[in-house]
Formats: sequence, structure tokens, C-alpha cells
Amino acid sequence: MLPIHTRQLTGGFQQKPKILSVQSLKVLYSRPALRWLPLLFVFLLAVWLFTPFLQIAQHERAFPPSVPVVFPETPAEPAVLSARAQSIRDAYVHAYSSYHRDAWGFDELKPISGVSVNNFNGWSVTVFDSLDTMWIMGLYDLFEDGLALVSKTNFLLASDGYVGFFETIIRYLGGMLSAYALSGEPVLLQKAEELGSALLPAFNTDSGLPMFAVNTETGDTRGGWTGAVLWAEALSNQLEFKYLAHLTGRADYFKKSDKIMEIMESAQIKEGQFPTQWDSKSGKPSNNHFSVGAYADSAHEYLLKQYLLTGRSEPRAKELYLRVVDSILDTLLYVTPNRKLLYVTDANSGKPTHKFEHLSCFLPGMLALGAHTLDLPLATKERHQWAAEGIATTCWLTYADQATGLGPDEMTMTRPKPSEPSGKWLELLDAWEAQGRPGGVPPGLGVTKPESDSASRDYRADKHTYLLRPEAIESFYILWRTTGDEAWRERGWAVFQAIEKHARVARGYASIDKVDQLPAKHLDEMPSYFLAETLKYLYLMFIEQEIIPLDKWVLNTEAHPLPIFEWDEKERKKYGIPVKTKSNQRVR
Repeated sequence: MLPIHTRQLTGGFQQKPKILSVQSLKVLYSRPALRWLPLLFVFLLAVWLFTPFLQIAQHERAFPPSVPVVFPETPAEPAVLSARAQSIRDAYVHAYSSYHRDAWGFDELKPISGVSVNNFNGWSVTVFDSLDTMWIMGLYDLFEDGLALVSKTNFLLASDGYVGFFETIIRYLGGMLSAYALSGEPVLLQKAEELGSALLPAFNTDSGLPMFAVNTETGDTRGGWTGAVLWAEALSNQLEFKYLAHLTGRADYFKKSDKIMEIMESAQIKEGQFPTQWDSKSGKPSNNHFSVGAYADSAHEYLLKQYLLTGRSEPRAKELYLRVVDSILDTLLYVTPNRKLLYVTDANSGKPTHKFEHLSCFLPGMLALGAHTLDLPLATKERHQWAAEGIATTCWLTYADQATGLGPDEMTMTRPKPSEPSGKWLELLDAWEAQGRPGGVPPGLGVTKPESDSASRDYRADKHTYLLRPEAIESFYILWRTTGDEAWRERGWAVFQAIEKHARVARGYASIDKVDQLPAKHLDEMPSYFLAETLKYLYLMFIEQEIIPLDKWVLNTEAHPLPIFEWDEKERKKYGIPVKTKSNQRVR
């Protein structure tokens, strides 16, 4: 068990200090070397008493928030948790206490061997990444313990060290900003400012697209193994940097991340098909791969989420989001020929691969959130919602089909025969609507029965691992919140039970090697996102109160909630943010 860390408030000194007598003072003043001791004592006492106030004033000057910190409703105490939420809370404590005992001060715990590992900068990513989970779950002792570690962290590296720009932003910076928004602890904003400033040199390229990695001491940068800027890397920093700009008033945070939005708006691409790789010098695409999976996943959601986070005050982001979704629905959605499973794939130069990644299971949640929050024409809203429910059902079935109840990391879906229709979802949907919507259920939404026979599943697992990923659970959570359909909660609970049964080990939780094989074999890893995302989404699904309402908070791609805000007139002018005139025309 973890040592309990509590604040102890005292009413003053434990013993009253002795008062110097007049005779003692005379003796002191008779010795020239000691004559100044009383004055020195008074000076030191004054410094000790007033330093905290000076530090607070300095902090307020350095980090003036433009609006008061937004607090959620008080997190629930254990007594009012549902039994399911309590079980998930206990699972978090088991995972985190194992990390604390065997890997404290390191990034992650290897739960099988009990060995610690530094794989994300060596700054204790498990702590940073799950601070807000602790707060949301009401684990305040753990939060205080983690906060003490964060406050002592030095983000500077040796001259030959580099940190990954993307992962550092979504895990470390996003984690601190979220924990600050929830708790109001000033040191979190101070440390977020330190890290955010150290990461800015990554944007110093000819185009403004960020480099893969940066040295936080020297500002030197380097590219990744692909030699290009991944679309997810370029488009997954706007939430964090724009919120940091809002809190600190620093224009460079906004302008450097928003420059990427300008590049995307003017990019010469086919419709809304933003490629997965871009050239850092020219700012132009360097391949023709269109995907919602690896290299691209979070970029899609940040288009929608930055629009929502900034109080719907940046219409460019919404316009780009709708362009992208149109292209996704038109080119990447297919239905399998036998079980009629709706899935999303990727395409190279317009040719689909029919690969379906677990990472892509975030897409239903994004579509459902957009359908729920955006003012869309009815026909558009319906299609977004249908796509969300159909793909999420397929994600669920890829879990339910397996012996462990946990989904594989990548699959190849069954293609139609050359003599059969293409299986494109929009073509099937148009035909169904032209026929008067027979049966009332759109194509790809009618199958809910699991299939234990691998030969009859309409897909082949290519990567058999379950890596404790959150994407499917994230979508189940958002679909439940936006539709109220309890089926999504039940599916989430089934996944948690499978995790408990097959992934729980003596030291936390471990990834699964082969999801369709019993007994389950484990991989020696417990990623920080399991504590930051997977368990958090599960907990939020079963907590009695909605403590992170979707109309007040936006969760970044690592499930770190940030409060929705609006740019004021001063910020709009300072950052060049579009405003609406009385004629509803956008101007700068």
C-alpha cells in the first residue's frame, strides 16, 4: 500500500520561543562581533515571514490567468460511488500503488518482472499522465504525493538528449494543464509554463510544422524515423498550447500552433483527404496515405475539439473538421459482405487497404461528439451518428469475439468478391434510403451477436495483442453520454471485467500477447495511458454524477479534460483570432 500523504496544519510553534532578557542584551552588545546578531535575527525573521507572499506575487505576475480557474463539481466520495465505479477506482489504486512501490521516479513499471523503465523522457510519465485521474477519483492523498514529485521535476536535458514533441505534449503538458484546471494548484501552471516554453523550438522550421523531437536545454531539434512530419504530430498540440496561451497571455503559444491551421486551410489536397506525412521545409504533403489510424488519428479529433475548447470562436477548425469527415465517410467506410460489419480503413492513393486498427476505434466517439455538439443539417447529423454507432459496434464485436473478451490491435477485414458490390458504406446507405429505409436500420448497424468461430468473423487478426488501449472504451463512454443508451455502458463493463480477469497481475496490469488464446499470456508493460485514459473513461462511465460534462470540458487525446473557454476581445486582437461582424462575416 502507498504511504498516506496528508497536509498537517499547525497553529504555530510547538514550543514558545524564549525571550531575551535586558541583561542578555547588554552582554551581547558588549561584544562587538555579536552586536549585530539581534538585527540579523530580525532581518531573517522578516524574510521568512514575507517570502511566501513575495512568491505568490511573483507567480501572479508571471502567470496571469485571463479568467478564473474552472473547477468541476466536487468529486464523489467512495460512499456514493456505484459498485462498478468503486471496482474501477480500486483497479487504479492497484495499478498505481504497484508503480509507486516498484518504479517510483521512473516512467513506467514492467509489471511482470517488476523492473522500472524510462521510455518517455525519464520524468515519471505515469505520475504526470494520471494526476487528473487521481483528482477525478477523489484520491487526494495520491494526488498530493504526485504533486510533490511534479514540483521538483527539472525538464532540462543533457546536450545529446531529446524528447518526443507529440508524446510530451499530450502526456506531460496536457496532464499538468488538466490537473491545474481541476485542482487550481499554482505549481502545476508554473511547471506547465516551464515545459511549454522549452518545447517551442520544435516549431522553428521553414514551414512552421513541428519537428519530431526537441532538446529542452539547447532548443536543438531532430526528425523522426520516417523523415517527415506526421499529421498527428502537427495537429495534436493546439488544445494544449491554446489553453496555455489563454492562461499565460503569451502570444507565441497561440501563434506557433495556429500557424499549422493556416497551413492546413491553404493545403492543396484532394477534398478533405489530409495525408499522414508532411515535409517540414515546404509544409506540403509528402505521401498520399489517408487514414484515421496511426500517424493521423488524433489530428482528426483536434480539429473538432479545438473548435469546442475555444468556445466555438474559431470557425476555420470546424470547417476543416467537416471537410475531413465528409472524406472519411465517402472514402474509408466499408461494410463486410457476410456479417455486415461497418468499419473504417485507410487508403493509399485512393486504394483501400481494408486494414482496421484498434486505434481507429476513437472515431465513433469523435463522430458522436460532433453530432451532439455541432449545429448540423438533420441528414448530416444522422449520417455522423449512424457511422459512430456502426463502427463502435464493430469495435465491440472485435472484443466480444475473442476468447479473452479483449480486442486485437489490428485486423484485415473480409473484402467483397469481384462480382459483388464494393461494400462502400455511403453507396449502400444511398441505396437503402432510395428504397424507403427498409427495416429502419441503416446498413452496417444491425449486427450485435459475437462470433466465436474465427473463420466466420469477417476479419483476420494481424496483430493479436491487446495493449491496454482506451480507444474503444472512449467511444463507448461518449456514445453513452450523448445517447443515453445503456448498451454502451454494459459493453464497457464487459471490457473492464475482461481486463480484470486476464490483464490483472500481482504488480498492476499487463498487456495481452494473444487475445484469442487462453490462458492469456502477458507482455511486460503497463503503459501510462492505461491509468490516464482506459481506467478514467471506465470510471466516468459508472460514476453517479457527471463530473466532467461534455458541454463544459474537452478531453485531449490522452483523456486530459480542459475547461471550455472563450477568447476575450483583447485576446482576439492580440492573437489575430477571427471575429464575427453584425453581418456574420469573419474578419481579422
